[in-house]
Amino acid sequence: MKIDAIIWDYDGTLVNSVPKNINITKEILDKVAPRLSGNGLPIYLKNEKEYHYANHASRNWQDLYLNYYGLTEKETLEAGRLWTEYQLKNTTPVNLFPEISETVKQLKCPQGICSQNSALNIQQVMREHNLLDRFDTIIGYDDIPDNAQKPSPISGIICLERIFGEIEKSLIMYIGDHVGDVQFARNIESELNDTNKVLSVAVNYSGANISSWTHQPDYIITTPLDLLKLTK
Repeated sequence: MKIDAIIWDYDGTLVNSVPKNINITKEILDKVAPRLSGNGLPIYLKNEKEYHYANHASRNWQDLYLNYYGLTEKETLEAGRLWTEYQLKNTTPVNLFPEISETVKQLKCPQGICSQNSALNIQQVMREHNLLDRFDTIIGYDDIPDNAQKPSPISGIICLERIFGEIEKSLIMYIGDHVGDVQFARNIESELNDTNKVLSVAVNYSGANISSWTHQPDYIITTPLDLLKLTK
């Protein structure tokens, strides 16, 4: 397939950010919901296995905070406002998944990132791994209103407009590790005119149980380099 652009999810797709995300969330809970820190820590923040379960079961980060961690709506909004600040000062290492660097560097089409992580944090991590120049644009949760986060297509449309200007007669891939990423790809396509197609690619190398998803992707890859076979 000749792909005109690839948009990546970030957490669980480009990087294993689970250790850092757990540490940041604990710090934020200490600030906005002390009852959920220490002995009151939610089970989903006690180890990576539980975190993965909650992350893949939730619809988005707000659902994760409200219905899995147990924050109130007010606390969730406050936590969201603190996320970028706490991410940028947290020093927990974030590692690329194996073969990500080789894959990103070999892809010939424009690439972007749409994530519910902070754009500034993503830029910092990509810079550390010498990959920032491979991405035409990066859209984070702090670039989008709270009520327009994924799977709303708004961030995807903004990302594509920054890449193409006018989006027409394009074949696009969105790559993610969550059922919400499949919905996101479908919603982007619904917002575009009929000359565009958005394919959903799901990765299972970060532990996603894709067969259980209510929405199925167009393709599944078990290693980033599999993407090169799809885009020749």
